[in-house]
Amino acid sequence: MQNKQLPNVHLRKEWDLRVRTWFNQPGRKLRRRNSRIAKAAKIAPRPIELLRPAVRCPTVKYNCKVRAGRGFTLEELKAAGISAKYAATVGIAVDYRRRNRSEESLALNTQRLKEYLSKLIVLPRNAKKRTAEDVQAYKSAAQASGQVVPISADVAVEAPRVVTAEEKKAQAFVTMRMARGEYKSHGVAQKRKAEHKERKANSVKK
Repeated sequence: MQNKQLPNVHLRKEWDLRVRTWFNQPGRKLRRRNSRIAKAAKIAPRPIELLRPAVRCPTVKYNCKVRAGRGFTLEELKAAGISAKYAATVGIAVDYRRRNRSEESLALNTQRLKEYLSKLIVLPRNAKKRTAEDVQAYKSAAQASGQVVPISADVAVEAPRVVTAEEKKAQAFVTMRMARGEYKSHGVAQKRKAEHKERKANSVKK
């Protein structure tokens, strides 16, 4: 052995004292399942899940996908004719941070809310205000699992066609750069136009 080095091999480490087992995984799985079943039975015939809005995934790569969001915006609730406090009591999720960036998303989620409200059966808390029809409808209602109003991604697939001569001449990159430049210099251009008009008017007066 080089340099008279003393052997110091660590082979007797107490590894068995630091092993983490997961033998309770099947038991926990069963416990979670039983808890879900008990919760569904407790809140029946109310839906198991809250109503969620249909939103687009972020970034250009994924924005073609439609998924369930966190909650409906205040603007969407207002368009549907309900308040945020009332929405929380009838199984509608509310998100105070999200904003509507387009008319399409506002119209889509407003339609979802209206469809949900048309299916909704609200039983008054006061027993004196309950009618026989309300009680019968409440008893005959079936509990919905999953989304009450399902989210469907309706993607219109365009049939193959020949590229037109006008489309061949179009320059997408140049058009985008021009639009971006006009947007950035809009205020400056308007200011210059106003100054030019004012100078012209002053020269005419003299």
